[in-house]
Amino acid sequence: MNKSRTFAAFFCIAVLFLLPAVAATAQVDDDPETGLYIERPKLISVGAVAGANFSQVDGDSYAGYHKFGFNFGGIGYLRLYRHLAMSFEILYSQKGAKSNGYRYSPTDSTTIIKDYSIDLKYAEIPLMINYFDQRKSHFGVGLSYSRLVNSTEQMHTLPATTYDFTKYPFNKANYDFVAGAQLHVWKGLFFNIRFQYALTPLRSVSPPELSRAQKQYTNMWNVRLMYLFK
Repeated sequence: MNKSRTFAAFFCIAVLFLLPAVAATAQVDDDPETGLYIERPKLISVGAVAGANFSQVDGDSYAGYHKFGFNFGGIGYLRLYRHLAMSFEILYSQKGAKSNGYRYSPTDSTTIIKDYSIDLKYAEIPLMINYFDQRKSHFGVGLSYSRLVNSTEQMHTLPATTYDFTKYPFNKANYDFVAGAQLHVWKGLFFNIRFQYALTPLRSVSPPELSRAQKQYTNMWNVRLMYLFK
């Protein structure tokens, strides 16, 4: 996927979402049953989010969301219509993969992989469209752009062997599909569960000692708490 074209498409979607807000400002309904969590809906609301990621990598020959990571940052909502708002976030997010048992190497039946892990740290910007119900709970879908800040990959085997994973670098930029729901708990407090799946590969060539797959993709669930400030 051409990165410049993808970014341009991402930007255009954001602009298209923002344009209706101009018209919405003249049509804001002060019905206390509408809006975000506040009694009188505001055009823009901001808050903080914090929680955990449970991730895996498709194409590493392991299955299961065994990699734990942190997910936290800031969030803002731009009200578009009575029950519709765009959300934008700036996050620190940890993704990756982690083995959950011994297995044989796919290229050498005499080598046992004791443990394997990928630790990825990202700066991430999700952009979503959300639908709010009368109780302020909401669900949404969108896209997320993430930039790799740091990465670590390790594998320990029997017999012990040294592997040079620097020959298989991770892509610096990634785009994910995002879908999630926010349950209104109390005042400005919400409980959030979300699923993300990569639209672009984590890397185009994976280590043959680990997997026969060429491309790898991240996917994860995250569970968070969100608080919107008045």
